[in-house]
Amino acid sequence: SQRQAFEMFTKNTHIQSWLAQIADVEPCVGGKYELFWDANNRDINSTIGCKITAIEPDKLLCFEWKGPAQFAHFMNAAEPLTHVSVFFSSINDCGRATEIHLVHTGWGSDEDWDQARKWFEKVWENALAILKNEIDK
Repeated sequence: SQRQAFEMFTKNTHIQSWLAQIADVEPCVGGKYELFWDANNRDINSTIGCKITAIEPDKLLCFEWKGPAQFAHFMNAAEPLTHVSVFFSSINDCGRATEIHLVHTGWGSDEDWDQARKWFEKVWENALAILKNEIDK
């Protein structure tokens, strides 16, 4: 359902089942969207400091995003940060199936940014495949 899919992005325990080791998310505009992939060093490989920019329950979630250590020197100093928008829509009359569209924007135009964007294309593809398996359980 759309609600279940939406909660996979907004409930800490659900996020931790497919996307990050630790999640600290406050599902409201201006709330934290902080995910951590290294519990022992929260300053690297995390989205620490990122905030939710728009939220419409079960339909839309938008948040700021940071890069991992290899891209941190330019991604995490960007003003504004890159931005992720996730759209949830029902794809049949019963509402049992949900389509998720994830759009990651705000990329710079040099070679470093291009490398980061290509890296994230693969990362998001893999993450969404894991999410699909988690929802289909």
